[in-house]
Amino acid sequence: MNISLVGRHVELTEAIKEHLNASIDSLNKYHLDIISVSAVASTQERKGKRGMTIEYTIHLAAKNSIIIKQRDDDLYAAIDVATSRAQKALRRLNDRNSDHYKEGVNEAKVEANQQVSMSDKSEELEDEIVPVELDLYKPQEVADVLEELKSGNAQFKIFNDIDGKTRVLYKRSDARFGLY
Repeated sequence: MNISLVGRHVELTEAIKEHLNASIDSLNKYHLDIISVSAVASTQERKGKRGMTIEYTIHLAAKNSIIIKQRDDDLYAAIDVATSRAQKALRRLNDRNSDHYKEGVNEAKVEANQQVSMSDKSEELEDEIVPVELDLYKPQEVADVLEELKSGNAQFKIFNDIDGKTRVLYKRSDARFGLY
């Protein structure tokens, strides 16, 4: 990783250079391929106030560059805030890369290579099927279903009547019941 430290209208002392180098070295913990980092420290005067500005330009392999500008009264504070913003941006890139790893495709390849017989699987599924007669298909009297609907919290009941027709008994908004 190439590191470039530049001071515009600011003399970079050894202490500032060490602080910048330590801050830039902390960006390596995300294991992204950082090609170069350029740090430019400068002074700016706005509305009669003099402030310090630090600008990081981080060049990544096969990705867009990250540019972070931070302004503060103190250069050390500006460096610290800019470094934390750079770490946050790199962490997001690292998380995005690791979250989108395609594990499902690899698992499918392993399963396909195990040579599973489909006829054996279909026979296993056939053995597990147990037919059950549901209460829904048993014929019921309308009066019995009406009592169930009155005693419960349900809004409607679907049932087969004595004639074998599928019917719906429902509560109406006027506190009466409808039969469909």
